[in-house]
Amino acid sequence: MALKGNLRDFTITQLLNLINLARKTGTLVIEGPNDTAWVSFKEGKLAYSKMGKEDSNLATILYRAKKISQSQHKMIRSRAGSMSDKELGLLLINANYITQEDILASLQTEFIGIIHRLFTWVEGLFRFENGVLPPDDKITLRINLENIIIEGSRRLREWEQLQDEIPSLDIALKFTDRPDTNLRNVNMSVEEWRVVSYINPKNSIRQIANTIKMNDLEIRKIVYGLLQAGLVEMVRPEGAPPPQRGRIAGVATTDNDEQKSLVNRLINRIRSI
Repeated sequence: MALKGNLRDFTITQLLNLINLARKTGTLVIEGPNDTAWVSFKEGKLAYSKMGKEDSNLATILYRAKKISQSQHKMIRSRAGSMSDKELGLLLINANYITQEDILASLQTEFIGIIHRLFTWVEGLFRFENGVLPPDDKITLRINLENIIIEGSRRLREWEQLQDEIPSLDIALKFTDRPDTNLRNVNMSVEEWRVVSYINPKNSIRQIANTIKMNDLEIRKIVYGLLQAGLVEMVRPEGAPPPQRGRIAGVATTDNDEQKSLVNRLINRIRSI
């Protein structure tokens, strides 16, 4: 029977620690409010990950990693047909389109990137399917979890701080009335300019994030920087009803002894399945 639980009671960091310590092989399935993730492990090492609604074809991953151009991506997808990732990888290497190192590096960035996004999930159900791995036609890796866990813990702390600063994404932004500031003279990244282009009291931060396909952590980091620079301020979206009072949902906390007991019980449970 697969291990099951709720992210309100057990965080991604704790799950990865358990899988690493128990050296488990199988797939962790996490069903969040808006998406589902599959993360596979071999003997406690990250082997593969996939976000449900996203294209996980090798050509698309290489394009996202900027290893191939848009025109190359379009051409490869049209000619590859039903070719598997392993077959496509060999074809691209033999055709000198790309190196094996480029493929492995792109996959590693993709897999770890999905894990990093999961660290911000505080709602959802999970289950560990023992022995279940991706289809044989998928390329898998063996990535140590220690550094991923350390980075994830840092991101979780950053996430919690950003939640305090920006408790809701359903608020809007407007530019501050500072006649001495010219946005054209401000050095911003491409991602920051994309956010700035949609700033309008009619657009909530959530709407902006959905439009430019940013996750909660990414949009909060950019908005926080703009707020700290004094370029924007938070306002209620035009036409929105007055906000209701209520507690902001966050990561559930428990007594330290209870938490340690829960971790130990789950380690034993994973080892037994």
